Amino acid sequence: MTMDDIKDSATSPIIAQSPPPQIGQQNSEGFNLKRAGERLRAAASTDSPGLCAFILTLISYLLIVATFPFSLCLCIKVVQEYERAVIFRLGRLLKGGAKGPGIFFIVPCIDSYRKVDLRTVSFDVPPQEILSLDSVPVSVEAVIYLRVCNPTNAETNVDDYSHSTRLLAATTLRNVLGTRNLAEILSERESISATMQSSLDDATDPWGVKVERVEIKDVRLPVQLQRAMAAEAEAAREARAKVIAAEGEQRASRALKEAAEVINESPAALQLRYMQTLNAISAEKNSTIIFPLPIDLLSQYMKNGNSKNGKNVKSKKDLLSDDE
Repeated sequence: MTMDDIKDSATSPIIAQSPPPQIGQQNSEGFNLKRAGERLRAAASTDSPGLCAFILTLISYLLIVATFPFSLCLCIKVVQEYERAVIFRLGRLLKGGAKGPGIFFIVPCIDSYRKVDLRTVSFDVPPQEILSLDSVPVSVEAVIYLRVCNPTNAETNVDDYSHSTRLLAATTLRNVLGTRNLAEILSERESISATMQSSLDDATDPWGVKVERVEIKDVRLPVQLQRAMAAEAEAAREARAKVIAAEGEQRASRALKEAAEVINESPAALQLRYMQTLNAISAEKNSTIIFPLPIDLLSQYMKNGNSKNGKNVKSKKDLLSDDE
């Protein structure tokens, strides 16, 4: 190596070579730049309506001023207490949300508005043929009560919130009742209504709709199943009636036994009971003639008859022994 080469290497600057970027880093950087550009364009498009929109707005205001006060007939609008107006300017939703109630202003040439009713609306869900969890076909009807809580979402997020809610209610009714057996459908209507209401409310919240109440209107069973259930219920009632009658007879026999023991302890009680029975018969049947006869007189005749019967039986036995 010569001295000139050494001098050149000493005086020449040292250049550090960086490693070439990898392919994955290049793709990620390009993707990030692309997304940033899309965001900027979207922000520019949403924030600024454009030159054409600005010119049309200016012309509309000039026409309003030129035709004043006749233009007030087209600029002033009124909505009721139960209504709200959603205003669109050149197809864009106007800032500030829904207008109303009362008077609000629009620009006739470039503004359009839609009225939204905030009152509670009720509608019937068509009868739904459902197969319960225990494989019983039933037909169920329901009633839905709803209202619009956000007019802007009701107009911008869904085409027809009323029709969409009806279809969703019918589907939800089928899904909820399909997980219940027949006994639960007939007895737990409140819990089924609460489950449907919570499900519908969560689904319709992005639409600006509030489901206030859900009621199961009617549950229809097949005719054969109705007859079978009626026969089962009738048999169960008859069985309960027989059990109740048997229990009553058992209690009555116990009471009669206790009464007989009490009457046996005091003979005067039997005579009083006899007199009470005569009084009851005379009060109910006045044409009945009663001849009271003391039992003591009959007892003597009964004893004599028993003794005679005993003698006759003995004579017959003696005759039989003689014959033998």
